Amino acid sequence: MNDQDAMPLGEHSHIFLGAGHALNERRTWAAISLAGFMMVAEIAGGTLFGSLAVVADGFHMATHALALLIAAVAYSYARTHANDPRFVFGTGKLGDLAGFTSALVLAIIALIIGYEAGLRLFSPVTIHFDEAILIAAGGLIVNIATAWLLSAGGGNHHGHAHGHGVGHRGGHDAHAHDEPRRIDTGRGILLLEVFEDGVPPRFRLRREDTLEPGSVLGDRAASIETERPGGTRQNFRFADRGAFLESVEEIPEPHAFKVRLRLAGLEHADVYEFDFVEHGHGGAPFAAGAGRDNNMRAAFVHVAADAAVSVLAICGLLLGRFFGWVFMDPLMGIVGALVIANWAYGLIRDTGGVLLDMNPDKAMAEELRRAIESDGDRLADLHLWRLGPGHLGAIVSIMTAHPRDAEFYRSRLSRFRMLSHVTIEVRDAIPSSNANKRSPPAAG
Repeated sequence: MNDQDAMPLGEHSHIFLGAGHALNERRTWAAISLAGFMMVAEIAGGTLFGSLAVVADGFHMATHALALLIAAVAYSYARTHANDPRFVFGTGKLGDLAGFTSALVLAIIALIIGYEAGLRLFSPVTIHFDEAILIAAGGLIVNIATAWLLSAGGGNHHGHAHGHGVGHRGGHDAHAHDEPRRIDTGRGILLLEVFEDGVPPRFRLRREDTLEPGSVLGDRAASIETERPGGTRQNFRFADRGAFLESVEEIPEPHAFKVRLRLAGLEHADVYEFDFVEHGHGGAPFAAGAGRDNNMRAAFVHVAADAAVSVLAICGLLLGRFFGWVFMDPLMGIVGALVIANWAYGLIRDTGGVLLDMNPDKAMAEELRRAIESDGDRLADLHLWRLGPGHLGAIVSIMTAHPRDAEFYRSRLSRFRMLSHVTIEVRDAIPSSNANKRSPPAAG
């Protein structure tokens, strides 16, 4: 029996873009506008007032805007060509290609900074400390504003994955705990996630599309009750953070519980239920990298690297200005170059792995194997790769002695919510008694 699960073209979607793709695109273009305005102001102002340092910083801001432009164009191209049949697995990887390109640019910048800092360490030049400190401080302010613009509303650059299930009143959707849940309220889509990247874990609730203008929920209020396996319950209130709502209370470990989200209005209240499953507890574990938006991550790293260099430069300049330690300026430049090089290496490693179709999640691959082989079948071959942020593709070849078709195994794998495109081949396993009756292979 050979059952190749390959649906005809057009019977399923090949759009594998990450959660909040359109929102991230708008944020990136807004960040470009901010960087572009600062670039023009510095070049024009430096030229008008005869400050070569200000002009130089303006051209540095141009490289900053160029890196953001790479990200923005990738977002726009991926969106507009999402249904282009030339991309047989969609355009989800364009963000990783853009991230890889940005990482190379970042590595080159690190080399240039390190080279210039090395030259100045052994051949000091005259530094106009007051003017340089003001320029570095101005650059830092712009970088902080740009970083806030890119990360506002949920920190998508950190890669929380996209959920494919839509929450229903009283329904359950069991998958890995940091995969945002999509909730169709009838007036728009909400995303609920556990956010814990570098901060204490809290619930975040944000919009995916338009509801009422002015706030996340308009005239409605949100609250959450969690129920853990032992029956312990906890209530969470929400505070308005502007682009998203965030729970006031922190979420204690472990993050394995049932969530009841209550959206209360003037007329009635709606309740949505979900099961949040901790990593590695048999639900649908996945590595953080499988859901990370590397395009937004690359844009954010560019901004963070620029901000880090500005902070180090200010420290070096202040030490030189007040203590006469002129060598601290180039020394801080070398430290900054090493920091940027380390970030660039991480980006190149992660985006390169996606572009080369490396296994994005070994733990999930092992879970897939256990799910297939739980009833005596054998997983003969498995290919698992990333199609886009929060979307994985899989080709599965199964040996079985039972009369089962591809749909049986598709149902068994349905709990792995990140599997967006699965091809299943089912082959007959030859019983050992028949195998012994086989003729020996021909000689020669």
